[in-house]
Amino acid sequence: MTEDLRAYQEKLNDAIAQIEFDKHPNELYAPLAYTLDLGGKRMRPILAIMAYLTKKKDWETIIHPALSIELFHNFTLIHDDIMDEAPLRRGQETVYKKWNKDIAILSGDTLMIMAYDLLLEAQYDDIRYLIKLFNQCAIEVCEGQQLDMNFENLPTVSEEEYIEMIKLKTAVLLGYSLELGGLLAGMTREEAIHLRDFGVNIGIGFQLKDDILDVYGDADKFGKQVGGDILANKKTFLLLKAIEHAEGDAAQNLEYWLQQTEFDVHKKVQEVKKVYEQLKIKEISEQKMNHYFDLGFQQLDDLDSSKYDLEPLKAFTQALIQRDH
Repeated sequence: MTEDLRAYQEKLNDAIAQIEFDKHPNELYAPLAYTLDLGGKRMRPILAIMAYLTKKKDWETIIHPALSIELFHNFTLIHDDIMDEAPLRRGQETVYKKWNKDIAILSGDTLMIMAYDLLLEAQYDDIRYLIKLFNQCAIEVCEGQQLDMNFENLPTVSEEEYIEMIKLKTAVLLGYSLELGGLLAGMTREEAIHLRDFGVNIGIGFQLKDDILDVYGDADKFGKQVGGDILANKKTFLLLKAIEHAEGDAAQNLEYWLQQTEFDVHKKVQEVKKVYEQLKIKEISEQKMNHYFDLGFQQLDDLDSSKYDLEPLKAFTQALIQRDH
């Protein structure tokens, strides 16, 4: 499996290298080459490939449609970094920081348009349907980003509102990736919807896992400061459940640290984690995470295993679930 994944990543990187970025004006195209050269696991296009392989074996024919997903994903990252005024992405300067906001907006827009060009290379009878699916996914991702920004100005949000936000912002793109791969493999639209729903539920589970790892992960493996969400008062699933369940001293302690503008970073993380431990927030979050993982795999059970080889996809997903960073 690891060798296969490396082969998919290398093929995707080769396809990226073949895109012509050495064009005029350089200020527009250089940020695109820079962004795609920052790396990443290429998880979304690989999921499209894995879905395709449930029926077909000539996986190289799906490389460009799968790559369209990666370009779209990176477009969203470029624009997210502008909105967040983020200085770093994957340990390197963001396009917004390395160039400027205007260039980041324009180069991000260009990457989005290039994603359409790659999608149009899909070998599928009804290309309009694929574009419609892509457009719906793209709109939902934007809706999720807007909800996330809205949450910054609210004292709290409900569990249902949070789940809807992460579904739109991150999970629907995983669902679309799998649905696209299934359709190009020859699945019916109804069958491909099971793959989409599998991806959406798994995607929600992944985001909940990220919320947990931000507090309880190994800093060396996680790749960023553990407790960063706590320091930023970010409305993660863990914080929202703590606000919901905290009473008495726990509620007062939590509210105190949420209100502080100057603090010792280690002390704040330590004290908020104490509240989480009193309320068993980690266990509550893991239970919810596993609920969505289970919902996802139930969708695969509705596909005919005599028609589709689902085991590699299941194994790949389980490996992602077991990750600790």
